[in-house]
Amino acid sequence: MAPRILLARHGQTEWSLSGKHTGRTDVPLLEEGRRGAKLLGERLHRAPFDGLPDAEIRTSPLARARETCELAGFGERATHWDTLMEWDYGAYEGMTPADIQGVRPGWLIWRDGVPQGESLTEVTARADEVVAWARSADRDVLVFAHGHILRSIGARWLGLPLAFASRIRLNPTSLSVLGWAYGDPAIESWNDLGHLVP
Repeated sequence: MAPRILLARHGQTEWSLSGKHTGRTDVPLLEEGRRGAKLLGERLHRAPFDGLPDAEIRTSPLARARETCELAGFGERATHWDTLMEWDYGAYEGMTPADIQGVRPGWLIWRDGVPQGESLTEVTARADEVVAWARSADRDVLVFAHGHILRSIGARWLGLPLAFASRIRLNPTSLSVLGWAYGDPAIESWNDLGHLVP
């Protein structure tokens, strides 16, 4: 079986709700985020996933991702992995895109990066490390992490430059599956929120 990688973005936080760039700041889940994480877990424990009994599971060590993993029912099986931490936004930490546009008109993170934070090259290297690990054995993997690093992993899984990630949005508590089509890396599903629909 060709390995797949399942991407679970953490649940809603106050900062993700307001659009603030949340890199290394440990912002807790809102009640809505906790509820979404439980619903995601219920989905992953039903067919066709059936709890992913043979999958290897890793989570960002940041509280919002770790708690999402725990509430989804995978905490005891998960390994914390610093490589899955969110982009270090440096001077732009806690700012909204509108705030940043006010001081740097035309700014796009996927092209321009951030001052005093991680470079595009560094984020690409981390995403490549996750992709290499995911492909390293014949088993699926499940990761709990953050919007920009997961979008980066999506781009790099496809062998595309990091800038492609600007075209694949990702909502809180979403589930995405990266797999294969005709032997080439492919997106099986992206930004799936079906588990949140009543």
